[in-house]
Amino acid sequence: MIYDKYKWIERLFKGKLTQKNHNFLFTKNQFKPPWNIIFFGTDEFSLYSLRGIYNEYRKHQLIEKLEVCTVMKNQKNVVHKFAEKENLRLRGWPVELTKDEFHAGLVVSFGHLISNVLIEKFPLGMINVHASLLPRWRGAAPIIYSLANGDTRTGVSIMRIRPKKFDIGEIISQHSLEIHDNMYMPELYNKLGELGSKALVECLSDLPNKIENAKPQSMENVTFAPKVTSKFSSINWKAMPSNQIYNLERAVRGFLHVTTTWNGETIKLFEIKRTEEQALHDDRDEGFIIYDENSELLKVLCLDRKYVTIEKVQPHKRKIMSAKDFNNGFVKKTPIEKRYFI
Repeated sequence: MIYDKYKWIERLFKGKLTQKNHNFLFTKNQFKPPWNIIFFGTDEFSLYSLRGIYNEYRKHQLIEKLEVCTVMKNQKNVVHKFAEKENLRLRGWPVELTKDEFHAGLVVSFGHLISNVLIEKFPLGMINVHASLLPRWRGAAPIIYSLANGDTRTGVSIMRIRPKKFDIGEIISQHSLEIHDNMYMPELYNKLGELGSKALVECLSDLPNKIENAKPQSMENVTFAPKVTSKFSSINWKAMPSNQIYNLERAVRGFLHVTTTWNGETIKLFEIKRTEEQALHDDRDEGFIIYDENSELLKVLCLDRKYVTIEKVQPHKRKIMSAKDFNNGFVKKTPIEKRYFI
């Protein structure tokens, strides 16, 4: 028996081998692919990984059994729809499982804390795909914060799930990619989704060994990426340099709109770009608006005394309009001393 095989280890450590470690030695040698897996996810990012492991499931070499757990609502999410389309068994959250029903649970962009009771249902535990190079950007919105802060490199982390806290588990593997200067949120989201899917499948190919060699996260350079609200995309002209404003639109495109205030009303700004032009001799305050007739763009003064340009604007309760139309309909009719975004 496998249990007897490890009696010598217990004698060597004179009883100091914990039950937890003994169970893992048993688990590592007992279980090999194909795996019985349940997948936890809710959104487009998690769908990348679900598609990847579903393709492996169809081969019946790496995955023998695949079920899906998601949040059941009247309006079905993309994970729910995919599972139904591919005839995968669906389970609602919170879920009740029997012990050892599955080898492992896979969690991707799920958004719910996992209890220790649930984790212990899986001999190999639960594995998570997170869209950053942990410990940088723990939290719900790592992609947005990576772009908003001007990061030049990010990636995905495959980690073990620990109970009752997000993104603190041991790192199984990390895979990085470069963020180029004109990359926006939708493109980075897709690239990280694809990267996470590949990394997860790779992890499953040697799961017990990968888990055994997982490393604790560093306690240095920890940053957080909490859930983003509409306030996140509001420009503070007096506090933000031009590069930060440009990065803000890169970060929220496809999810939120960058906003500012004009004459007491919130308006949306589109196609924000940086310029190298400096207003060194301009004594006007940040947020001052100039219309450039050559480019037909709005130029707005920023904290670093540089301008950002804006191609389109959507005033409150109106359709999106060009910078030229906004200038003709709003800016030109306003006294120069009041031509400010706040």
